[in-house]
Amino acid sequence: MMSGNKARPMIVQERDLEFFRILGQDARLVDREQFMKFANFKSQTRANVRLLKLTANGFLRRYFLGTLKGGSKALYTLSPKGALAAEVQNRPVIRPKEMLLVGDPFVYHQLAINDVHITARFASSKTSNAVCFRSFPESLTKAIPLIPDGYFEFETPLGVRAAFLEVDCGTETLKVWAKKTSLYLQLAISGTFKRLFQQEQFRVLVAVSSERRLQSIRKTIAKQTQKIFWLSTLEQIKREGFWSPVWLRPTGDQKSPLLERSL
Repeated sequence: MMSGNKARPMIVQERDLEFFRILGQDARLVDREQFMKFANFKSQTRANVRLLKLTANGFLRRYFLGTLKGGSKALYTLSPKGALAAEVQNRPVIRPKEMLLVGDPFVYHQLAINDVHITARFASSKTSNAVCFRSFPESLTKAIPLIPDGYFEFETPLGVRAAFLEVDCGTETLKVWAKKTSLYLQLAISGTFKRLFQQEQFRVLVAVSSERRLQSIRKTIAKQTQKIFWLSTLEQIKREGFWSPVWLRPTGDQKSPLLERSL
């Protein structure tokens, strides 16, 4: 519990409200480092103080995630009070208050999605900026039952380019990936994507937990297509950068940056 951190009157700043909007709709659950990126905090001490205030005053809910070294770290999700303050529809992560989360696949998956989102959103690129990120609470359509982990639109010198995000932490079977590949191809050729997003084309960016897993998924995708899919590992993306040449196609061994060639 938050011993010694009782609620005190506070002024909710615009920076807080902007973070609430990101947290409620897209990020859903963040650790301190992710909060610092989304809320533009440079000082860890100031970030800790702000998180404590927002939690003590009921704008955030706090949980704890067990670490490999036997410790724990705090995680935060938006409360109904925070959603009301930011006038945003909330998609909270519901767990018992102050609970220690151990082996929760959803939590690890969401934190990994956030890492890719942050790397794309805040990494500098001479040729592109992320102008939009969306997540999806339900399938894109009844006919195409896809729930992507995210969707980016990037502003480039050639116009806006679109990409879906899929983060794989090793919990889905290759059979699921075969079905997912088929559905993305259906989305591409049916005209549904253009109708829903008002863009002509898209890519599917696949970020995976290991090199071995990447190769397995590549082989599965390559049985159906050599197009639209770009794959890398979560480690490479975080270490070398979203816009760096870390991406592989379903076939071939040449790694490329996302914007070196046309979509």
